[in-house]
Amino acid sequence: MRILYIFPHPDDESFGPAAGIHAQLQEGHEVFLLTLTKGGATKQRFALGVTVAEMGEIRYKEMLEVEKTLGLTGMTVLDFPDSGLKELDPRILEGAVADQIETIRPDIVITYPVHGISGFHDHLITHAIVKRAYLDLKGKGASYLKRLAFFTLLDSGEASLHKESGDFRLKRSDMEQIDCILPLETQNQDALIKSLSCYNTYKKTIEDTKVIEKIGNQLYFEIFLEEFKPPLTDITAQIKKQTM
Repeated sequence: MRILYIFPHPDDESFGPAAGIHAQLQEGHEVFLLTLTKGGATKQRFALGVTVAEMGEIRYKEMLEVEKTLGLTGMTVLDFPDSGLKELDPRILEGAVADQIETIRPDIVITYPVHGISGFHDHLITHAIVKRAYLDLKGKGASYLKRLAFFTLLDSGEASLHKESGDFRLKRSDMEQIDCILPLETQNQDALIKSLSCYNTYKKTIEDTKVIEKIGNQLYFEIFLEEFKPPLTDITAQIKKQTM
């Protein structure tokens, strides 16, 4: 099957999904990646003393290493403004996403869930844009589209309101919302580590977030408009194979 991951920034595909991507490629699926920005607005640019555009090119080169490391079937990196997706006409973003979907014709599209995991506005907008493009194409007869899924993390159970700051924390996914739990083998976890290591400019962030420990030996997905109890162990399960 063909699987298309869509995220807003470089490294989004490596902070967890890379392990699943590796597993899916090993199983013989075609896996594509679409990134909406080059991620140039990251604060890491200040430490390096470079402009947003220069940082974007640095991160793009790091993504090329990720593409080779994972052995992606294909990768497209667009250049919409990092941290500026909320300022754009959403129809422009939706059109760009729809164009890529129509070009690749995936069976499954995977992006962030409604809470975006981190709550960052670029993540939230990407969720809405991808969902809208997916449903619009389905409504227009894109029968090759079989499933829309969201890579997610389980809610930690922490209070939604931080007492010290007074800020609200977006809830992540409850176990009841999980439709697929993908078990990871050692080789998948190793691929995650190798993928993350391609981001030389993000070493400290990777260490600080403890993403490798947080992911552990399984990945979680919600599946849009489908419910599986118990959860699937394969995001491609129980859907018909694409016919050409």
